[in-house]
Parts: sequence; C-alpha cells; structure tokens
Amino acid sequence: MQVMAHALRRDDAGRMGDAPTTTVAPPTRKVHDAARHPRLARELATMRAMLEIYCHDLHAEDHGLCAGCEALLGYATRRLDRCVFGDDKPTCANCTVHCYSAAMRDHVRAVMRYAGPRMLRRHPILALRHLLDGRRPAPVLPGAKRPPA
Repeated sequence: MQVMAHALRRDDAGRMGDAPTTTVAPPTRKVHDAARHPRLARELATMRAMLEIYCHDLHAEDHGLCAGCEALLGYATRRLDRCVFGDDKPTCANCTVHCYSAAMRDHVRAVMRYAGPRMLRRHPILALRHLLDGRRPAPVLPGAKRPPA
C-alpha cells in the first residue's frame, strides 16, 4: 500500500515547491506474515481476490483497485490484523464478534455476494479453502463467560 505525502522540495531551478512523494506504508504485524499466521494471510488473499473481481467487473478497473475498494481492503486488513481469535479466526459469517462497522459490513457482503460464485472459476483453490474454513466451528471468545452446560 502506498501513501502519498507532500514535501517541500527544490526544483531544478532552485525554487521551493510542493512536490508529491511516494512512501510505502509499513506492513501490519500479522496478516502479511504467512509463515507465522497462514490462516490470516490466506483470509487476506481471499479478500483481495474477491475485491479485484468485484472492482474489475463493476468499477471497470483494469489494474488494481479503485480508491473505494482500496479503502475497503485497508479496513479489512486492519480488522484481520486486530482479530481477537488470531489464527483460530472463523470466517466472518460464523464469527461471534462482529468487528466491522455496519456500513463496511454491508459493503463486504455485497462484494462477497458478487465475487463469491466467480471465485470458483478464477481462484478455485482460494475459494475451496474459504469454503472449508467456513465449516470450522467458531472458537469461544477469549475471556468470555461460557454458558452453563
């Protein structure tokens, strides 16, 4: 993910001006470390693939994501990185903690509703792994009171 910043720089003639510079945002701590957190990295890869399908087909983006879809991916990345379940995280549909805001949840739901069926054709392994992950039971929230048996 790149972040645009503006800095005062001298041009070739020695004049001071506002010139955009590009810096790379630091990666998050968990979701980009596939060796230590394979489940979270796969969840992020699935989300990125779904967003690319959605954005390409509906927003006519040929390369990459539009600004809105990029913002949604950034939001999803932060939510995955801060997930209380870590690698035991269930799919969002089966999760007992709803960490997405209502607006973002609706947007993700629309993306998944559109891109989900198309994932089987474009990314069959990710789609199959996501379906299998969806069959895993949701873990009990750490520190939550368990109902009496």
